[in-house]
Amino acid sequence: MSSVDTSHENGEPASTGAQISWLLYEWANQPYFSLVTIFLFAPYLTQTVIGDAVAGQAYWGYTQAIAGVIIALASPLLGAMADAAGPRKPWILFFTIFCTLGCFGLWFAMPGSPVLPVLVALVIASVGMEFTIIFANAMLPSIASERRLGLLSGIGIGLGQLAAIVALVLVLVFLQLPGQVSAGFIPDAPIFGLSREAFETDRATGPISGIWFLVFMMPLLLFVPDQARSGLSRLEASKAGLIRLGHTISKAWHFRNVALYLISRMAFYDGMNAIFVFGGILAASIFHWGAMEMAIYGLWATFFAALGAFAGGWLDQRFGSKPTLIWALILTILIFTVLISFDHDQLFFFIHVAVPDDAKPFTTLPQQGFLITVAFFGLVAGPTIASSRTMLARIAPVEMMTEFFGLYSLAGKATTFVAPLLIGLVTSLSGSQRIGLMVVMPLIILGIIMLAFVKEERATALEEVIEHEI
Repeated sequence: MSSVDTSHENGEPASTGAQISWLLYEWANQPYFSLVTIFLFAPYLTQTVIGDAVAGQAYWGYTQAIAGVIIALASPLLGAMADAAGPRKPWILFFTIFCTLGCFGLWFAMPGSPVLPVLVALVIASVGMEFTIIFANAMLPSIASERRLGLLSGIGIGLGQLAAIVALVLVLVFLQLPGQVSAGFIPDAPIFGLSREAFETDRATGPISGIWFLVFMMPLLLFVPDQARSGLSRLEASKAGLIRLGHTISKAWHFRNVALYLISRMAFYDGMNAIFVFGGILAASIFHWGAMEMAIYGLWATFFAALGAFAGGWLDQRFGSKPTLIWALILTILIFTVLISFDHDQLFFFIHVAVPDDAKPFTTLPQQGFLITVAFFGLVAGPTIASSRTMLARIAPVEMMTEFFGLYSLAGKATTFVAPLLIGLVTSLSGSQRIGLMVVMPLIILGIIMLAFVKEERATALEEVIEHEI
């Protein structure tokens, strides 16, 4: 981890090998979101461990809210401290290990056992993952040329979705399908002697995600050039970070274009994130899908998200981050409206269909309509994720990139604790998961309106502003 990045200072991108190593960070983190927060562990915790879909969705919302508050309060300061000190890799290593420990804590989520330790482990994993992402994202502008930022970001998101597909296939083949389906490539029983009756095949998704994350973060830590050290001690870097963050806040008017973008992202990204996280919980509840069905559903949704991410990188490079983002968000609203129109025996809110009690998974019209709509959602979600990151990389000062990616995370988490909290409250009050999810609509619409006023141009660094004033 001793390589130092000077390429960006000379206007040159990092080597192809370094760029590939950075891309593998996306391969490392996405299985956590797919296995834990969206498709498998979240439905298991809410329906089996907590035992009530509505109460479970509310608890999940409150847990994500707590993690969001911690990230929102700490991320800008940590980013400023990292920019003052220089290297990002020590932070990445620490929070990678922190996240991995939280993932291992999910193994103890058993029906009848106290749920509080599991919720604490979820907070630890979420905080560790998000802080790792902050520092890894901040490396992007220093390893890729301005012209290739969007393409590399899109490829990274697409690669992450492919990693989620691989992880879901492995979970299906080695944990969920053994004993349920007979085929030559499927073992007779879950690997490592895991017991389905003791829910070990469900609980294992936490440790699997942690090990995967730790292993595939190694290329970034070993081969991607890091920022040069500033020469400051940790205490001096902390003081410098506080001063720098204070200067940034006091000069907020100078960064008003970046600030407007971050506020817009604060709104629309929370809406997108809520659809991802709570959409899987909703599907498992209304269609009574188990772990095997949720893994198949996850494969389906992730496949189309991967296609969307690769296409989004190309669209971003050709048309720019802002147009790609706006059109993807508009389509998101339309698709989400259709998505929540399905129920166990209902299409498009008002059309009721006969569903046999013994209907097999994925065979009824509501389930098939839901899956088709989810495919379209995945196609627009990929460009949204990729271009939202690239947009900041295009408009923030290169010299303050980690600090702004800390603020970027703040923009992703400041209302991420509000959105799950509102979903939890509205779900509890209404007794309806679909009504609870509808709080995301005004968030996305507000984000689009503000994004329309953002200019796709880079701001000057704070030091230049201060020197100019002097």
